[in-house]
Amino acid sequence: MDTIAPFRISVCGIEELAGHCETGVSHVLSILDPDWPVPEAFGAFGEHAKLELRFHDVIEEGLGGLAPQPEHVAGLLAFGRDLMAEPPPEAHLLVHCHAGVSRSTASMALILAQALPETPAEAILGEVLRIRDKAWPNLRILEMGDAMLGRGGTLVAAARGIYRLQLERRPWLAERMSADGRGREVAAARAA
Repeated sequence: MDTIAPFRISVCGIEELAGHCETGVSHVLSILDPDWPVPEAFGAFGEHAKLELRFHDVIEEGLGGLAPQPEHVAGLLAFGRDLMAEPPPEAHLLVHCHAGVSRSTASMALILAQALPETPAEAILGEVLRIRDKAWPNLRILEMGDAMLGRGGTLVAAARGIYRLQLERRPWLAERMSADGRGREVAAARAA
């Protein structure tokens, strides 16, 4: 399948990690809750560069756990720059979080946006959705990364379309996301 990505990308949740042991992953961005153990599946992975970040999947400070911080986003962008500085011929980035839906897809969007600065935000978020059809990118991560990349809010605006699409597919998500303190994402979907 055609892709705009300059390297191969996979996104998954913890339960899917074992299925990626034999896929030739060269770089892993691992996003875990602060108190979660390192997944055992990594013991079966071959040699790879890895960045592990630990924060909760929240979009507001003080609403249940450690929210993503600027240093987390700066770290994942630095990891993406390292990947692009010397991309191996078979570069394969695996991004995972607990479910492979929110933190991982927002992080993947930022890595792609950084690697493809001339590519419109809609195309970046469209690629995220193509790679992970259940994507619901964490708005807080996108907001910080959009600002760091100087994208002028375009990545955040493009995410509204993903939120809207996911609510059309699964209307029950609106109540769940709002109950989980993610009402700004639901409101963004309705404003799109």
